[in-house]
Amino acid sequence: MTAGQLIEVDGLEKVFSVRRKAGRLRRVRHEVRAVDGLTFQVPRGEMVGYIGPNGAGKSTTIKMLTGILVPSGGRLRVAGIDPARERTRLARRIGVVFGQRTTLWWDLPLKDSYELVRRMYRVPDAVYRTNLDRCTELLDLGPLLDVPVRQLSLGQRMRGDIAAALLHDPEVLYLDEPTIGLDVVSKAKVRSFLHEVNAERGTTVLLTTHDLTDIEQLCRRVMVIDHGHLVYDGGLDALRAAAGGERTLVVDLERELPPIDGIPGARTVRVDGPRQWLAFPAAQSAAPVVTAVAERYPLVDLSLREPEIEGVIARLYRGADAVGSEIGPH
Repeated sequence: MTAGQLIEVDGLEKVFSVRRKAGRLRRVRHEVRAVDGLTFQVPRGEMVGYIGPNGAGKSTTIKMLTGILVPSGGRLRVAGIDPARERTRLARRIGVVFGQRTTLWWDLPLKDSYELVRRMYRVPDAVYRTNLDRCTELLDLGPLLDVPVRQLSLGQRMRGDIAAALLHDPEVLYLDEPTIGLDVVSKAKVRSFLHEVNAERGTTVLLTTHDLTDIEQLCRRVMVIDHGHLVYDGGLDALRAAAGGERTLVVDLERELPPIDGIPGARTVRVDGPRQWLAFPAAQSAAPVVTAVAERYPLVDLSLREPEIEGVIARLYRGADAVGSEIGPH
């Protein structure tokens, strides 16, 4: 394993063979490339967002990283281990949360599920107690420990699943849609907890989600996958710049004035009384725009709005080939 790299993926492929109808009686075999030539590395302690549309290959990648699926080609190592060949050994070093499926025992109280997890992973009593107490406090699980899993709400169960995945001190945590269907309060608790786990324990996190607020609040690095190919790997700011789009400077003036004009690289897109909105390219620095406005107009306040990440991702999908040359390796 390369020094400092916990996850190493090189030319990874997964091909599924499916049969489709071709007439009334015939079925023809087709190959579906769910993952096609995927290459990336994740250093120890990093929290990475892994995003893409439905069917892009995200969950297939996670299943290969955990050893659930065997790759069709390429090379894959997690903590120096080949997941497909040493799945049991790897299981002690990873934690997994699938938002749509629980790893808890449906008819048992939450605390009994945790006790079974402790025995399965042979977690020392002191480590188990410390981790359980910490998860219980940060995820507000105290009132739920005696409740059967079947009686938990989706948000409560999700917090319970995340705690179960961390009881054995995994080096890497895979999260597949961990906030799906959760209310605002539950999402905030989960995000805060994940941030603390990553900061305090140095747990490596690979997060797949359709809630891009998760990515914006938790991850400095994001990887975008589409049709099994990695189309972007880098920071959110660079993603916005690579995919185009505009930033918006919201200007509050002392009084109502005609639309702001003559600011290099910017244009006024909206006026509402003394408040005006100026748009400029996402790749452009805001400093010259702010300076020019401040020098020429009587200001009360300024605020900068970044382009919505959903729109950025949509533009990236539409123009993956065009921006591909702008995207360098991480």
